[in-house]
Amino acid sequence: MSENNGFSRREFLNMVGKGAVGAAGLHVLGIPGFQKAFAEALAHVPVVWMQAGSCSGCSVSLLNAVSPTIQDVLLDEVVPGQHLSLAFHPTVMAGQGHGAMSVVEKYKKNGGPFVLVLEGSISTKDDGIYCEVGEKDGHGITMYQHLLDLAPKAMAVINIGSCSSYGGIPMADPNPTGVKPVGTILQEHSIKTPVVNVPGCPPHPDWFIGTVATVLLGGLDALAVDQYGRPKAFYSGKIHDNCQYRGQYDQGILARDFGEEGCLYALGCRGPSSSADCPHRKWNNAVSWCIGSGSPCIGCVEPGFPFEKSLLVQLDRDAPSPGDVPPIVSQRNSGTVAGITGVAGLAAGAAAGVGLANSRKGNGEKKDAETETES
Repeated sequence: MSENNGFSRREFLNMVGKGAVGAAGLHVLGIPGFQKAFAEALAHVPVVWMQAGSCSGCSVSLLNAVSPTIQDVLLDEVVPGQHLSLAFHPTVMAGQGHGAMSVVEKYKKNGGPFVLVLEGSISTKDDGIYCEVGEKDGHGITMYQHLLDLAPKAMAVINIGSCSSYGGIPMADPNPTGVKPVGTILQEHSIKTPVVNVPGCPPHPDWFIGTVATVLLGGLDALAVDQYGRPKAFYSGKIHDNCQYRGQYDQGILARDFGEEGCLYALGCRGPSSSADCPHRKWNNAVSWCIGSGSPCIGCVEPGFPFEKSLLVQLDRDAPSPGDVPPIVSQRNSGTVAGITGVAGLAAGAAAGVGLANSRKGNGEKKDAETETES
């Protein structure tokens, strides 16, 4: 490794290609040299985190990050003087009032290399008056306007959670406030800033940390995304394929009530149609996950969430009886990126891919984000 920085971008990508970071349970800060490289990258790109119509669950999830911890990311505990410059976050920042909002106005005016993180739904009806953050000249500033002012100046927009990524629960019928996905709004206003979706209700903290690490270490071109704008390293492979109840499903053993033994398909589980690494990664420091706790998957990482016929509305108790269960084609992944598990492996796996939109600032010839249709 380089004597100067301890861990170069080339070495980072080479490690991924050789599968050296693919061991399950291996964490980002456990890779020699990665700790310093990640910290140095974080130190140079500030993050402006805006919260729109949300329950703050995505922020709470981030605060539960384990390796690296949120202290490692935000404070000087990794490498003194080198940490994530979280320029604005209304929930965790100490500042308040006009002093805090002046930070946002500074980035609107001056721009500069910063990453815009959007949490929560963006209301557009009646010019977005249903969600306001801060005020100017005695009038509230809508999140809709904040987005239109900040997004063109950012190097990338990261939608954290299903509400900003796809509209989420606030966009469900009848959608009285006119919520739209962030990507749709930017397209309507011809804003070309690259957009990455990190959906989930809430998303796993590793998904966000890994995405940020990849973008800052490998650049925007290093992040491979699927047709829904999600990092493929985290959202490849159906939950059903790696579920602990897959064997029961194949045998037609279905639970008909909560607490019964068997696959949760008849109780509304959307694992067969949802792509995420929850079975491997688990939650709360790998203690458990939704299905492991007896709850069907509600498909919160998918664009259609909440679904009309999901667990949130009705149970699918009319599912086929044992022995009549239709087969579900396995979509297990054998590729080096999708097959990697563990925090470090997934962050690194994303960096090994290609496909996110090139930043078109200063180059109108570059192509839009590549997308890949799921098989």
